[in-house]
Amino acid sequence: MPERDPKSGNRFSDKSRDGTESRAQADELAPALATGEPAVAANAADELTGASRYVWIALGAAAIIFHIGLIFSGLVPHLIARPLHMALAAPWVLILLAKGPVSRAIGIALTFVAVSICIWIAWNQDALGDQYGFLNGTGQLVMACVLLLTVLEMARRAIGWPLPTVAAIALLYGLYGQYLPGEFGHPGLPVGSFLGTLTIAGGGLWGSLTGVSVEIVAIFVIFGAVLNAGEAGQGFMNVATAVAGRLKAGAAKVSVVASALFGSISGSASANVASTGAVTLPAMRRLGYPRSLAGAVEAVASSGGQIMPPLMGAGAFVMVELTGTPYTQIMAAAFLPAILYFLAVWVGINAFARRHDLKPVSREDQPPARDVLITAAFFAVPFAVLLERMFIGGYTPQYAACSAIIAGFVLLLWDARLTLSWSRTLERLETLTLTAGRQIAMIASIILCASIVIGVLGLTGLGVKVTSLILSASGDALWPALVLTAIACLVLGMEVPTTAAYVICVSVAGPALQRLGLEPLTVHMFVFWYALLSTITPPVCGAVFIAAGMVQENWLKVAGTAMALGVGLYIIPLAMIANPSLIGFAATPVLAIAAFVKTGVGLTAISYAIITRANLAMRAGLAVVGAAVIFIGGF
Repeated sequence: MPERDPKSGNRFSDKSRDGTESRAQADELAPALATGEPAVAANAADELTGASRYVWIALGAAAIIFHIGLIFSGLVPHLIARPLHMALAAPWVLILLAKGPVSRAIGIALTFVAVSICIWIAWNQDALGDQYGFLNGTGQLVMACVLLLTVLEMARRAIGWPLPTVAAIALLYGLYGQYLPGEFGHPGLPVGSFLGTLTIAGGGLWGSLTGVSVEIVAIFVIFGAVLNAGEAGQGFMNVATAVAGRLKAGAAKVSVVASALFGSISGSASANVASTGAVTLPAMRRLGYPRSLAGAVEAVASSGGQIMPPLMGAGAFVMVELTGTPYTQIMAAAFLPAILYFLAVWVGINAFARRHDLKPVSREDQPPARDVLITAAFFAVPFAVLLERMFIGGYTPQYAACSAIIAGFVLLLWDARLTLSWSRTLERLETLTLTAGRQIAMIASIILCASIVIGVLGLTGLGVKVTSLILSASGDALWPALVLTAIACLVLGMEVPTTAAYVICVSVAGPALQRLGLEPLTVHMFVFWYALLSTITPPVCGAVFIAAGMVQENWLKVAGTAMALGVGLYIIPLAMIANPSLIGFAATPVLAIAAFVKTGVGLTAISYAIITRANLAMRAGLAVVGAAVIFIGGF
């Protein structure tokens, strides 16, 4: 009989060989994957010992205090808050993620220089405002170049080469694009004005995208870190097991529910796989699930974290800035499509259950009701505070999140047995500071690098030219333009993080889709969903790679099953176009629910058609009927 975990009270045992290996892999991957990116020096902060550990704890605490302080300090000039945001992020990626003594020495030097420049910009923000984005003298020119190169190096150390390569190409285009023949050249920009706008003005590095990272994303990262430092993660698992464990294919459905709950605070497919998968994957294997199916269930369920309100990774907050839509409306728009996604996964699991005779979770593995109620409170109370402050109190999302952070912080004092321990609380506070500092830095590195691309697009007019190209290639027809945009999202998403892929794609393709008659929010939701395709779609599918490694199965087999289970990821964005009311829950709830039911029926038919073992003619007919229900007679 499985033993109860003495620390958490969890009844899913991980004593087996598979469980031990999965837990070890999860512990190694989870920290660096908290933003959904490749594992670079994944467990670096957790290996810190001695005095250096206290230095990083202090830096993490400084980042938490700084970002929460901004919310309560009123209006802080952009050229103060945003450079200091980069200064706090730089050490985590330039020093902590260094590989080897040479890399560390370079990282220390770059950190010193970058932090000095950021502090100089913040200190001189009044004088720099009078320069209107034009660099004065060689010294400022050198500082601008060093700052841009440092941002590229931060992104490279955080997530690898692809995104900084795109940003470097964008910089080269801005500097030398006037020499390109044809319509894709530009008239040329003075170097002092081009680099100055990117580095000492309110655009480029310190533009609105970085503002989102400073003012909103960082606060919700701290909120997630507070919850994860305590019992909330165990609460997610216990609730999921209580809700779905007794059903047929119960372990797979536990994965779906747990990933939906955990994804609401992590917003990361890869972190979801590494955390919830450490428990659900061994459980599925013990119950006889095929390895490919177990890995696929976890990868697909975890991918829903980035489309599940309230966090949606950083995407929801970036969408607020780019569309001007209030955050509460973004949440309302995202809610029904996210439920449809998990519904399609649930239906697919039922279809697989018919093929493989998948059993429920055994009774002894299910948590007692008391454990469920107590551990659920560790995430339910902060979430209740968050939602009450936003929807009833009428406060901004970041202020509401600060209130929820306070509630979660108080709950760190207790464990699942409602006992107090100051030593345990101190350990949790250490975990909180290290996790928050690292995750804020990872996201800052991505956002700062993406801001270079967005800045160049605006300065050179390249975005307008790409828009014209899309319109021309599609013959000014909506659906061909959507297909071109989806392909671009898939390709770019293979190489750069989801949020960065979304920002870049919507910047170049969004205007074209809007000129073809789509509402801005519809365009942004469409692009954001398709930027997620690469989490489960070969040849580069991060969530599948991690899940396949944890179950020790060929990743292509896992990917094939994942694509069948995750069919909603491919269809729901198109359903948003055919049924615009699907994302209009805030304005027209009755029509939105009607569109939800209509799309759900069609998705169910298509999912069964893909997975069932019925004859080919029946499956084809079922798929055609499902597609007709979704796309004909839209709401």
